[in-house]
Amino acid sequence: MMPFIRAMEEGDIEKLGALIEAFLLAGNPDEQYELADLLAQYGFLQEAVQVLDHLHYLFPEESQLKIDQAQLYLEMDKEDAALELLTTVDKSSEAYPQALLTLADYYQMIGLYEVAEQKINEAIGILPNEPLLLYAKGELLLETGRYLEAARIMEDLIPVKDAIPAVDLSLKLAEIYSAGAAYEEAIPYYEEALQKEVAPDVLFHASYASFQVQHYETAVKHLESLLEIDPDYFSGYMLLAETYAMLEKNEEALKAITDGIARDEFEKEYYLFAGKISLKLGRVKEAESFLREAIVLDPEYMDAIFILSSLFSSEEMDEELIELYETLKEQHFEWSSMYPFIASSYERLELYDEAYAFYKLAYTEHKEDAAFLEKYVYFLLEEGKRDEALEVVAVLQKLQPENSTWFDLVE
Repeated sequence: MMPFIRAMEEGDIEKLGALIEAFLLAGNPDEQYELADLLAQYGFLQEAVQVLDHLHYLFPEESQLKIDQAQLYLEMDKEDAALELLTTVDKSSEAYPQALLTLADYYQMIGLYEVAEQKINEAIGILPNEPLLLYAKGELLLETGRYLEAARIMEDLIPVKDAIPAVDLSLKLAEIYSAGAAYEEAIPYYEEALQKEVAPDVLFHASYASFQVQHYETAVKHLESLLEIDPDYFSGYMLLAETYAMLEKNEEALKAITDGIARDEFEKEYYLFAGKISLKLGRVKEAESFLREAIVLDPEYMDAIFILSSLFSSEEMDEELIELYETLKEQHFEWSSMYPFIASSYERLELYDEAYAFYKLAYTEHKEDAAFLEKYVYFLLEEGKRDEALEVVAVLQKLQPENSTWFDLVE
């Protein structure tokens, strides 16, 4: 087969075609069948079909050839040709269950899950103990969100797992339980899979499952191993930082996320998280810097904008808040959630006309926010706008009917 391999690796289609023509005349059918498989492996699907066509001509009743050719047609997006071949496989043929399975794969691929399940069930009816058919049904159930049924099938296959050598059933069960949010059940299977192979994806998903059930120390162990193996596994930095935060190890959380930033300086969520953790640590300037970086990456990043606005407001950094608002406005982004903060800033700066304008803007969108409405009422009273204050008080009375303050204030 070496001449064929060299021609394929060199991409010499003309030479490959000549070799195939000669081999179809001189080779024996078994070797020709091997050639079809080799061509398919290298991605020369049309040439593989050519060889199978020849064999089909020699052995027109051989069902396996029809199935092989149909599978190639499916890869080539020639569904009609594939279906025509598959539907001609005789029900009495030993290959009929495989034809049904190929049909099921096709219907599953195009989203006709009920039809796919019917085909698999028909095949299982013929070969009820065939592991590959049962595994295929488990995969279909997983894809359609029937996690418990899928898990039962996969667990039943564990005693015969050697019959499915290309699949790690432990890992598959872990994935199924995780997909169904049954993380506690998934964890032992992840651990079993990790005993066989310590792979980055498995470590990440094992740590995520541990995080979900609050096994934070285990999650940290897996994530540190993951990032040691693959420092560019970016999702690991965020999860590690979140895990340290849950353990109230905020210094470690900040280090984890800044390590992530060093690896991927364009991930806005890293900067947002770093800003939040810096605030927890009382590092206001550091938090401001991280949040500003997040907004530079995405000028409409509402989470970062809100937290930075809240920070400026609580620290009475009024000029900075107004500057942020004006900068965003120049970039054609304006968000009503900023208005209460800006109104308070203008009020503290004794720019009462501007404060009044933003209070009015905020009032339209924040009539359910009692804390804002309270500030607005007292601002209006200070400005002598009693009729407007009464209107806002009426809203507060409805929101907080148990609070006598608002009824007393009217009196």
